[in-house]
Amino acid sequence: MSDERTVWGIGLSTTSENGTVLDTWFPEVRLGVPDDGDAAAAAATWGGFAEPDERRAVEVSLVTLAIDLDSAPASTPDAYLRLHALSHRVARPNEVNLDGVFGYLPIVAWTTAGPMHPDDASRLRPLLQRAGVQVHSLDKFPRLLDYVTPPGVRIADASRVRLGAYLSPGTTVMHEGFVNFNAGTLGASMVEGRISQGVVVGDGSDIGGGASIMGTLSGGGTHRVSIGARTLLGANAGIGISLGDDCVVEAGLYVTAGTKVALADEPADAAGARPVIKARELSGRDGILFRRNSVTGAVEAVRRAGVGVTLNEALHA
Repeated sequence: MSDERTVWGIGLSTTSENGTVLDTWFPEVRLGVPDDGDAAAAAATWGGFAEPDERRAVEVSLVTLAIDLDSAPASTPDAYLRLHALSHRVARPNEVNLDGVFGYLPIVAWTTAGPMHPDDASRLRPLLQRAGVQVHSLDKFPRLLDYVTPPGVRIADASRVRLGAYLSPGTTVMHEGFVNFNAGTLGASMVEGRISQGVVVGDGSDIGGGASIMGTLSGGGTHRVSIGARTLLGANAGIGISLGDDCVVEAGLYVTAGTKVALADEPADAAGARPVIKARELSGRDGILFRRNSVTGAVEAVRRAGVGVTLNEALHA
């Protein structure tokens, strides 16, 4: 393993009574291979938290792990270290091998006291209620903020951002915004819509309220959608293609790879029609406004000059 593609951490791993490893929390993630001093210091800091929790019927143990980011996950702690590497900004989205990661992430009852096996959550529900412990979700992925607090970021609703999200300083995720694992922002951005797995959003861009960016998990596609800098995805709009810098998709317009787009800047033919292409041919290009003609209903692409949107500096400081 090369030091540039190796990450390591000392974490606390939670195991249920039936032997299922539920999660592993890595307070710190670092590049390279640890030396004896680093490992001993981390163990001394966090080892005191390795103890059983009878309320949740779990055992918490100290784990030391180093992994190659280019290899596939090999265990539950391995999978969690990769997600932590993304959320600690040690590696960017799509730069970590996550092949088969779902197989190492069990479905967990996520509670206000930590992870539990779902069967134990049902069995111990009266005791949990008496202790004031609540189950807030059943999922393979936990909330980002239960594991990592990214500096310089605002998240209005913790349940809307998964562990494994990469959020750069200056990013604001509003209440209806959502950021999946292996996705995120590469600069200060406003997120009021959905950023799906594998999607990255450039510096100064705005994902409007209710907007949606297609990922690759559900549709079987392979194209990794990205959004450039200073680009606006309007409220309730959506894309299945990449956008370059300084682009705008008007509110309510959904542009997929197969959407037929009229090139409004090109000369019309004798019948007055503009050239029409599929939107995939414009994928990733800079300075384009996608709009719907309010008279004909046709989707049009128009060249834009200058920079795109400008975020409120005070809001994203």
